[in-house]
Amino acid sequence: MVIAAKKSSLQSQGLVISSSLSALDTLTGEAAAQVMELLDVTPATRILVTDPAGRILFDTAEDDDAAGRYALLAEVRAALNGRSVFFCSYTGDVFTSRAAVPVPSASGVLGAVYLSESDAEQGEIIHGLQRNLRTVSLVFGGVGIVVVYLIAATLTHRIKKLAAAVNVVSAGDYAYRLNVRGNDEIAELSDEFNDLTGRLESTEEARRRFVSDASHELRTPLAAIRLLSDSITQSDGMDGDTMREFATDIGSEAERLQRITEKLMNLTKLDAGVSQRQREPVEAAAVVRRTLHLLEPLAAAQNVAIVTRLDESCAVRAAADDLYQIIFNLAENGIKYNVPGGRVELDLRREDSDVVLTVSDTGIGIPAADIAHIFDRFYRVDKARSRASGGSGLGLAIVHDAVAANGGTIEVSLPETGGTRFTVTFPAAESGKEVRS
Repeated sequence: MVIAAKKSSLQSQGLVISSSLSALDTLTGEAAAQVMELLDVTPATRILVTDPAGRILFDTAEDDDAAGRYALLAEVRAALNGRSVFFCSYTGDVFTSRAAVPVPSASGVLGAVYLSESDAEQGEIIHGLQRNLRTVSLVFGGVGIVVVYLIAATLTHRIKKLAAAVNVVSAGDYAYRLNVRGNDEIAELSDEFNDLTGRLESTEEARRRFVSDASHELRTPLAAIRLLSDSITQSDGMDGDTMREFATDIGSEAERLQRITEKLMNLTKLDAGVSQRQREPVEAAAVVRRTLHLLEPLAAAQNVAIVTRLDESCAVRAAADDLYQIIFNLAENGIKYNVPGGRVELDLRREDSDVVLTVSDTGIGIPAADIAHIFDRFYRVDKARSRASGGSGLGLAIVHDAVAANGGTIEVSLPETGGTRFTVTFPAAESGKEVRS
């Protein structure tokens, strides 16, 4: 604003003087003085009038009259070349403006008018603005530094809390929880950390329980084998029949130990997701027939009838070994925990885009209070009868994990007629795919 005002003022004055001087035939010092007197122009700090050679003809300065000397100024040189120019500067708290305009004539440039003004008042205004800006900048800079420090300190403190929590959890304390308030990213990260530690705590509890249960299950047959073998080695006069009975018991316990080990390995494979990499279209009816063929001797020994109703067009996309494990464990449980003269029914059917397998029995059933836990590992409804029948509490856990790993669902219900019914549902395999039988 100051520059625009000064430029307009000086150039207007210069044009007025230049227009008046251009009417002269010959530009002299006296003629220039007369024109200036007639115009009564409010004098700037200094006004110079030069001839075409740049020699000063008129000077308003009283203490340093430069008349007769040459104006070696860039502004004057530009004006003598026919250009109007304006320059300004701010030094020493003084605002200085300089302008020069040519004095035109019919034959060319008659001379130049140079105006210079030093405005201390405007300089003081500019100096005050600079001072205020400097003060405001320092204040805001100081406040900004304090605010940044406080924010950094707060963030650092919260990050340190998070790092300390990570160290605590890495040391094994999965029950530790962070209490960070706010709605920022660190608060969200803390919530995710708490969710993660919660899952770790649940996983660790399940692992410890699994290790404890597995150790207990493996310890029982091992202890029986050791007791029987010690009895054989420490009895010198043991008859042959008793020794054979002990050896048979050792074999039974060894088979039980093998079954537990195999089921633990199956669970480990399911946990690792191995079966998910082997899923393919499988004809479920064929797998049911092969599985039941293996269970016929057990059913005959238990005096349990097996009844099947199989739809041949029931292909599912699953791992064949997993499907075998599901059918085998459900049917085996139905046979083992049945009553003499009872039956196990397997129904395989297609329902829209699903394949449904129902395994029901007429056995002893499951108490309603135990249904929520039957898929837990090592859980037994009747511990005494389960041990007597060779159960390990892993069969239904394997079934549940295998069904989930192959994208299916399993439900258990208690029919009014007694016994137990398991319903397994799989998505049917897409048509046009090669089906494995």
